[in-house]
Amino acid sequence: MSVTVEVNALCKTFELSKKQMKIEGAKERRKVAVDHLSFDARDGEIFGLLGPNGAGKTTTLRILATLIKADEGDALVNGYSVAKNPEKVRERIGFLTSELKQEDFFTPNYLFGFFASLYGIESGAAKKRKEELFGRFGIDGFSEVKVANLSSGMKQKVSLALSIIHDPGIIIFDEPTNGLDVITAKAVTDFLADLKESGKTIIISTHIFSIAEKLCDRIGIIIDGKMAAFGRLGEITGESSLEDVFFRLYEEAGGILL
Repeated sequence: MSVTVEVNALCKTFELSKKQMKIEGAKERRKVAVDHLSFDARDGEIFGLLGPNGAGKTTTLRILATLIKADEGDALVNGYSVAKNPEKVRERIGFLTSELKQEDFFTPNYLFGFFASLYGIESGAAKKRKEELFGRFGIDGFSEVKVANLSSGMKQKVSLALSIIHDPGIIIFDEPTNGLDVITAKAVTDFLADLKESGKTIIISTHIFSIAEKLCDRIGIIIDGKMAAFGRLGEITGESSLEDVFFRLYEEAGGILL
């Protein structure tokens, strides 16, 4: 398998507001979200970033998706730098985050057409792609229902369809099953497995051990913005469970289990 995404010593810091400092119990205004993080992802595999909330997973994926810039380091997506060639990177990735908001008064049909036009997809190809994705996720019967009246699971399915409308080779999903019911979550994980089989590169973030164990070929465990462990599941866990290894690394990094 060839490397399609190469992350090299990414660093990112944020300035916290007084309110954020109070919420997080932080003593310093400067927060290091990503601390010299490096890893790679390959075609035909699912690579997972596993870590607690606030570990730096989302920040890392947003840097890869060119939504924010790193302070230091770089990442190459199909050889293109996220810092120097963000437009080339965007052409090659699909990015889905739970924070993707759809306007309540639009319908899935309208949104699909709008996103297809943004990507310059010809109308015939867009129609074929919509039939494929709407059929796969059962959106057909809800295509003219306003977003405001869709269930959270159906909204997630629509978001997923929109994020891969251009059939990208590299797919980046931030917490793809977060907040979903078990039926919708299974539909999403099954689809990710199918994408992997078709040769796509898939990077996901999660804090759910079962998702990481079920889907991921390789895993990176992030704690406080640093890579605490990296490799295939068996290489990381040995004779232990992923959960046991994670909490051992978390405690070694100074984390406190309540």
